[in-house]
Amino acid sequence: MSSIAEQMHRQLAQTLSTTVLEVIDESAAHAGHAGSNGTDFGTHFRVRIASPFFTGKSRVAQHRLVYDALQEFIDQGVHALAIEIL
Repeated sequence: MSSIAEQMHRQLAQTLSTTVLEVIDESAAHAGHAGSNGTDFGTHFRVRIASPFFTGKSRVAQHRLVYDALQEFIDQGVHALAIEIL
C-alpha cells in the first residue's frame, strides 16, 4: 500500500468508523492517462468500504461522505476515485 493509500485509509477509518475498508492504489494501470503523474502511484484509487454512516442513505449520499472525507487528498492530486460500497 502506498503512503497516500495508507493516509487515505487512516482518514476514512477515523472519519467514517469503517467496519470494512480497503484502499487500493491503481495508478500504475492508468499510466499515460489523464491525471497520471508519471510515477505510477498516487493518482487513481479504488476504495472498498462499509460504514454504519451509510445506513439508510442513498448511493449518492454514501459516495459524498467518502469524497468529503478524502477532499484534502483530491485537492492534493488524487485524480480518480472508484468507490465500492459494501
